[in-house]
Amino acid sequence: MPQHIQPERHSPMTRILSCTTALALVLGAPAAWADVTPEEVWQSWQTMATSAGQDLTFDSATRTGDTLEVSGLVVTFDDDMGGSFSAALDRLSFKDNGDGTVGVTMADSYPMTLAFPDDGEGPSSLKLTVSQPGTEITAGGSATETSYSLVSPTVSVKLDEVIGKDGQPRETEADLVLTEMAATYVVLTEGDKTALDSSFSAKSMALNVAGKGAAGEGEGTVAVALSDLTGTTKGNFLGAEVMANMAVALNSGFTTESTFGFGAMTLNADITEASGPVKIAGNLTGGGFNLAIDKDKVNYGTSFAGGNFTASGPEIPFPEVVVGFAETAFSILMPVSKSETPQDFALVTKLVDFTVSEDVWGLVDPGAMLSREPATFIVDVKGTGFWKQDIMDPAVQMEGVEPPGELTSLDLSQVLVKGAGAEVGATGALTFDNTDLVSFQGVPAPTGSINVSIKGVNALIDNLIAMGILPDDQAMGARMMLGVFARPGPGPDELTSVIEFKDGGLFANGQQLQ
Repeated sequence: MPQHIQPERHSPMTRILSCTTALALVLGAPAAWADVTPEEVWQSWQTMATSAGQDLTFDSATRTGDTLEVSGLVVTFDDDMGGSFSAALDRLSFKDNGDGTVGVTMADSYPMTLAFPDDGEGPSSLKLTVSQPGTEITAGGSATETSYSLVSPTVSVKLDEVIGKDGQPRETEADLVLTEMAATYVVLTEGDKTALDSSFSAKSMALNVAGKGAAGEGEGTVAVALSDLTGTTKGNFLGAEVMANMAVALNSGFTTESTFGFGAMTLNADITEASGPVKIAGNLTGGGFNLAIDKDKVNYGTSFAGGNFTASGPEIPFPEVVVGFAETAFSILMPVSKSETPQDFALVTKLVDFTVSEDVWGLVDPGAMLSREPATFIVDVKGTGFWKQDIMDPAVQMEGVEPPGELTSLDLSQVLVKGAGAEVGATGALTFDNTDLVSFQGVPAPTGSINVSIKGVNALIDNLIAMGILPDDQAMGARMMLGVFARPGPGPDELTSVIEFKDGGLFANGQQLQ
């Protein structure tokens, strides 16, 4: 009978985080300068996989001389939404190197199957082949602190079969190739707690997809290439029962911190539809993301630099659209646990020096009356506040009459909107009195000021009137509103304003408006 190791189930969020980690461990991490046996390394693999919510079965684990041979290994994972994953490794060898380390040998390739919920979009299942010829894995450390290092010339994943929701195969081909991959992992096990510290790098990654539509309509190819990939993951993972409730897990010590970055990226898509061909091409200078979660906060961010993209197709009323930008980014920091004292939060979203081709401008401004200068949008704010409930607890309801938290302060580090020859910027700081919900009709009463600068807005209004986009009466209303809130600035067509909140009232440049 096959031997079977089955853990308790995890929540979907936990599985996503930890499944990736456990799968990576079959690739390998640095020596901890202690002796480790083949049996201890094999046990470390099993512990990490089951802590990630995976099931392991194997036919046998037999020690012959200096090598532990595991045969018929099957790794499976079922999520709560009806999806599943399985991988079959016919042979897995753990060889005692005689120096306190263990060499791990896997088959050059092995099959993998993914199944998806019936109620979702996309395919019903995928069959893949993972190949990693020449891969070298070395394990060291001890039974409780096992380390791995991996070097692989090439790792590839080939799509063998796609089955649609109708049960019929799809005409689709795809392959993913990583070159010059290296990884290190250190896994520390203590009771039902598992600590992971890992890093990863690859010289390049290439993804190629080609296929046809479900009923034979349409076909296309997509190619994506990345260079200089790097990544890190560090965290503390707990037992399945604890991880089933994220609020409990966080308060019990669950943490995870991951980063991923890449250099140059290129994208090329060539799709033929009934209405005609669609082509998309683009490139990025680089990009990446980061994610950190602990009992105090969630910190997530992503950024891309130097992007340019071109698109053409039958729905585009001119030969092609070209867009570009110097930088785009989004990041958020927020507390996640119930508290009675203010905690830090922050939000940054930006699109810097965004440009679009003249054909697009020509649709709205054929006379070239508006400035074609690159547009920029930036919101950079931070502050303090706290939740009255554990928002990561599945039982917590965020909707209701009572607000789930309190905002105590807000700093506007930078707010900037720039484009079409005009620019609006703001900075400032506010604090909030949550005991006063009357002065501003249900909103906690603010105290503080916001400094606003406006440039080129009157010239923009004139151009919009001349283009027939802005009627004269609406333009007059906009100018009157500016006259109430703003005063002339130091330069031509410049306005400034100081918006103050004090004593339960609203003031603009010293004049009380509420």
